[in-house]
Amino acid sequence: QIMLVDYTDIKNLKTTTIESAKFLHDGGWDMSKRYFMVAANASNKVAAVDTKTGKLAALVDTAKIPHPGRGVNFIHPQYGPVWATGHLGDAVVSLISTPSEEAKYAKYKDNNWKVVQELKMPGAGNL
Repeated sequence: QIMLVDYTDIKNLKTTTIESAKFLHDGGWDMSKRYFMVAANASNKVAAVDTKTGKLAALVDTAKIPHPGRGVNFIHPQYGPVWATGHLGDAVVSLISTPSEEAKYAKYKDNNWKVVQELKMPGAGNL
């Protein structure tokens, strides 16, 4: 489970519990800073939490044991905004398409919450 805490009123915290995949580990923000991407590394998934709505936006199937640290964001020339994660013991980096409210990225929305590319690395591991 993921616990989302709203600190707007520090004396009256609001918490939201969100069901997710097992074995959550680490993660970071997408480029828009709306979605928090967190690796469920023993489930081979990345959970995307929409912090604006307080709901799970997606569970993305990835290669074995995603381990992103905070992940990395960039604009891919073919897939638009992406968030990347490496994998423990695997020589691959997965690129996950992420949504954007910017009109110039609307053409990429069909790819959102999918692994759009896996980059092969020269050696296994990511730590």
